[in-house]
Amino acid sequence: MNFRKLPREKRNALILVVLVTIVIMGGLGFGLIQAQYASVKRAGEKKIVAQKKVAQMLDAIKHAYRLDTELEESRKTLASLEEDMASGDLYSWVINTLRRFKMGYKVDLPQFSPMGAPSDVNVLPNFPYKQASITVAGSAHYHDLGRFLADFENQFPHIRIVNLNLDVDVTPSEPEMLSFRMDIITLVKPNAS
Repeated sequence: MNFRKLPREKRNALILVVLVTIVIMGGLGFGLIQAQYASVKRAGEKKIVAQKKVAQMLDAIKHAYRLDTELEESRKTLASLEEDMASGDLYSWVINTLRRFKMGYKVDLPQFSPMGAPSDVNVLPNFPYKQASITVAGSAHYHDLGRFLADFENQFPHIRIVNLNLDVDVTPSEPEMLSFRMDIITLVKPNAS
């Protein structure tokens, strides 16, 4: 078929049909096919993310025995820390603990106030332990009292001394003597009151 021998109207119609076909094909290519390519690309990215998650899960499963071991060690550590916590008769527990501990120190602890009922810990919300407090008064030389307080809080990490009030005793026979009053707050072992 010779394109030049076609009448002008048929030639224009043929050119128009070819142009419309090219436009429609281009529209399909950019409209539908390009959208499918974008969809395939997003699916490939999702697949990579899913593969990373699967690899993390498989790694966690592979090392689950290590997590079990760490959990068991943590439970043992917690149980050993709870052995020193107040339980039973809280008032006598605190007094006996203080009396046993003060044996190596020149600190006199003659006054103990009644112990308050165990209450929720007011520093951390939803903390699994309760706290109880007692006020203690006594006397000591300032360096003996300082050593006693530091060693006491270091040996009993679940007990805190707060509201420490110091007064100087003016006695010529005992210079550098202090009278003190302090609140002792102790954590109470769960399910033990």
